[in-house]
Amino acid sequence: MESYAIVTQNLSRHFGSVHAVENLNLEVPHGVVFGFLGPNGAGKTTTIRLLLGLLAPTAGSSRVLGYDTATRADEIRARTGALLEHHGLYERMSAEDNLEFYGRIYRMPAAQRLVRIRELLEHFGLWERRKDMVGKWSRGMKQKLAVARTLLAKPALVFLDEPTAGLDPVASVALREDLESLAGMEGVTIFINTHNLAEAEKLCQQVGVIRAGTLLTVGSVEDLRQNSGNPSTVIIGSGFSELALVDLRMNPDVMSAEVDDHRLMVEFARPVEVAPIVSLLVSKGARVEEVHKGQASLEDVFMTLMKEEQEVQA
Repeated sequence: MESYAIVTQNLSRHFGSVHAVENLNLEVPHGVVFGFLGPNGAGKTTTIRLLLGLLAPTAGSSRVLGYDTATRADEIRARTGALLEHHGLYERMSAEDNLEFYGRIYRMPAAQRLVRIRELLEHFGLWERRKDMVGKWSRGMKQKLAVARTLLAKPALVFLDEPTAGLDPVASVALREDLESLAGMEGVTIFINTHNLAEAEKLCQQVGVIRAGTLLTVGSVEDLRQNSGNPSTVIIGSGFSELALVDLRMNPDVMSAEVDDHRLMVEFARPVEVAPIVSLLVSKGARVEEVHKGQASLEDVFMTLMKEEQEVQA
């Protein structure tokens, strides 16, 4: 088995003058939930279609589960599950019959189909509604069934394109939790396209950020946080005198120090120990009640990358 579930080398796809994907170099390990983040039109869906062999690249190459997408696309699609723009469900059939139908297409043995269908419907909380016509279901329930369909044949890799788009917050959280637990239990690699940053932050072990077809960065959420923005600390208390602020701002590691009511917000040029800062403030008469070290959110990282890319192209 290859070290990575997905490997691309300078993968590109152009539609006339539009460079939907440009020189994409990506390595996705086995068994992770990988979030591919970017605004609408960034090239996320085109990338999935290239990885499934549904589109031929303009340049470059890619391998999925060890298979070349240019020559072994059938093997790739037989070993992966995919949920793209449409859920692929038959709304005049029951949930159980939908999965039975797809199980037969996958040529799963009858006994295996029965066990797997029940297993997935129970996991997604749909077993009691298995006889219902799917057309009567809510969007969230349909989306859960669609994800169950992609997992039916126990694929090694699943592609999900904006799986929670259009769902209400409760349904989105429920689907995310279902995906998280299934990934943990079955060891499946999940490649998820999304512009929902809060979702990616909670679900994904690794993320890549793409804009206008170009990959801007890739790594764990923690790595991206550490490499983006300046560390900060919020100190809650009172007695933050102007003399204390002057001394604090003379520290070469302090970029800014501002007081808002009982909150002192300090931004640093690099990670530093906060204890000496607190000691300085106390020595100048401040009364410190709480100290909160700030951490950039994935949204902060994403917006910083978008801004930097706009400045480069300006």
